[in-house]
Amino acid sequence: MNFEYFCNTKIVMGIGKSKEVALILKDFVAPNSTIMIVSDPGVNKAGLVTPMERYLQEAGYSVIVFDQVSQNPRDNECLKGAELFREEQVTGLIAVGGGSPMDTAKAIALLGPNGGIPEDYVEGKKAYSNVAPLICIPTTAGTGSEVTRSSVITLSASHKKITLKHALLRPTIAILDPALTASVPKSITAATGVDALVHAIEGYTCKVTNPISKAMGASAMATIVEYLPKAYENGENLEARFKMQEGSLLAGLCFGSADVAAVHCLAEALGSLYDTPHGIANAVFLPYIIQFNSTENRPLHAELARIMDFAEKNDSDEVAINKLVDGLYAFTKALGIPTLKELSYVKFEDFEKMAELAEQNNSTSSNVRVITKKDYLEILNAAF
Repeated sequence: MNFEYFCNTKIVMGIGKSKEVALILKDFVAPNSTIMIVSDPGVNKAGLVTPMERYLQEAGYSVIVFDQVSQNPRDNECLKGAELFREEQVTGLIAVGGGSPMDTAKAIALLGPNGGIPEDYVEGKKAYSNVAPLICIPTTAGTGSEVTRSSVITLSASHKKITLKHALLRPTIAILDPALTASVPKSITAATGVDALVHAIEGYTCKVTNPISKAMGASAMATIVEYLPKAYENGENLEARFKMQEGSLLAGLCFGSADVAAVHCLAEALGSLYDTPHGIANAVFLPYIIQFNSTENRPLHAELARIMDFAEKNDSDEVAINKLVDGLYAFTKALGIPTLKELSYVKFEDFEKMAELAEQNNSTSSNVRVITKKDYLEILNAAF
């Protein structure tokens, strides 16, 4: 197998490490510069942004906060942030929060210095270049965006999700401080944790995987399945929180140089139409896509069952796959993840549009089994 693997993000992990943000920043952005903190209203209200402001200001930086970020970030929010970036002559950015602030910060780091709109870069009208320095400080354990080259943005006009993707979008530094995740509510712990699990599964199984991604994914899967229930049951269990951030990081490194696949394609379609939190959308479809995909490569999916300890080593592939599907149903249910039907706002008449959006997603072609709009419709009906 010919492959490439590249990640130029410096990773700093440890309890309390976020307090060193100003010291870490000095290595590439001089004091007396203006720094933009990108977050969202919930994270800001939880009091996780104010300490970062203080650390930076005490070190001599000017700080502006941009927290106008939705749970599925939109192009108009990125453009507003980019305009503020230019007005305030921002030198570097710090994203504090989950995947939405981190993805938004990546887009601002690109659009701020270079101008244009997100579609310009997806369509090749503008080249990726001159991206502003970015530190990502995740406050959840799920997206892995702190080490990936991608930024998923929803187009406000069409509800379509697009992905900015380039090596230059990888954050300069990722600071992982598990203490910041201790106050995350159970529902968000569950949703973001399953999101990380899906990253590991799809990065491991997709058509464009590679040996390094697979090694990262295997470790992430085993870690998440063991520690997510513990973090869910007791949010103050710092060992579980630490291991979940580790698992999320490894999952990000897994898919970040490979791809996601059909679970994400459906999840992004659901999120674009209803603003469903991304982790919940992934969890809703995970068992159904695994069941669909398992007919294509049975040994591969039996392997997943054994990695996640849903099956015994001496189980046949057939038995292991059945245990995998049943295990994932039970796993998500135990975490309080709703079914598609329990998302009361989802309308059956929108399935056609969802299937169409999923098929148009660039990651559809990476799915381990060829999947069409018709297949997506059947999966939607089964999940409903």
